[in-house]
Amino acid sequence: MAERHPVTAVIDEGSMDSGDGHEVHWTLAGNTAGKPAVLLHGGPGSGSSPNHRKMFDPAKYLIVQFDQRNCGRSTPNASHPDVDLSTNTTAHLIADIEQLRTLLGIERWLVWGGSWGTTLGLAYAAAHPTAVTELLLSSVVMSTTAEVDWVTRAMGRIFPEQWSDFVDAIPADTRHGNLALAYNRLLMDPDPSVHGPAAQAWCDWEDVHVSIAGGFRPDPRFEDPGFRLAFARLVTHYWAHGAFLAEDRLVENARRLGDIPVLLCHGRRDISAPADVAFELHRACANSELFIAEHDGHGGASMTDWMIDTANRLAVGDSSTRTAE
Repeated sequence: MAERHPVTAVIDEGSMDSGDGHEVHWTLAGNTAGKPAVLLHGGPGSGSSPNHRKMFDPAKYLIVQFDQRNCGRSTPNASHPDVDLSTNTTAHLIADIEQLRTLLGIERWLVWGGSWGTTLGLAYAAAHPTAVTELLLSSVVMSTTAEVDWVTRAMGRIFPEQWSDFVDAIPADTRHGNLALAYNRLLMDPDPSVHGPAAQAWCDWEDVHVSIAGGFRPDPRFEDPGFRLAFARLVTHYWAHGAFLAEDRLVENARRLGDIPVLLCHGRRDISAPADVAFELHRACANSELFIAEHDGHGGASMTDWMIDTANRLAVGDSSTRTAE
């Protein structure tokens, strides 16, 4: 087992005005003279986690984290009754990442992403390849229509009892169409008697489809009604609209990432995101590695060990740092 690095204290933080009324909260940890790494959280809507810093040696890395639009400590929060999500798209998030890099005076950085963060990381690298030293991606998803259909509908063949509850929570006339869109319409209703049960049903299903790996525990964050609503609203907002990306765009762009190292890890038992997605991306990237953790699901101990070892290895490479204090 790789030694987890300590969750070091935040050494700087702030709020970035990213336009459209959004304030994006960011933090720095580790060594200001170290190799910069930006960590892209999952969800969409999970918010950044201090635990993600355990993968990066604080003596060797400058660790940048931020809460994507409308979640975590960024404002406005998606749990607000009349929140407007129209200015929260993949293109907006890519612009936020680049604005943050410029704000912090960073020339180039390693981009880590987990789950939804892998989609965002790939999209960012394609848009700004000269800003990326490496892509380190865990639990790979590309948020295609086929993947969303799998996780919201086809997976009902594996969990038929729970899927029945999931689909019964939406109106009968919407059950044969885009399920993420049907849920999003309920979730965006300002009436708590409408959006509250929908958020609970969505998050119950989220817990089900990540539960197959050993050691599973229900996500304690879903006990918070505000988190539950914000998370469900943002996930369905993105999934209902194909992550605001052209279908198969990420695979096509991956073929043009050139010399950027793309380091991938995935769990064999990941039912939420089957391993063929990671394998397809690996085949599309000329300069990629793929590690399949045989006993992990959508995350797991073996994957974390591999990421720590890989981050340690990458720390001795390009150490582009902040260009301004």
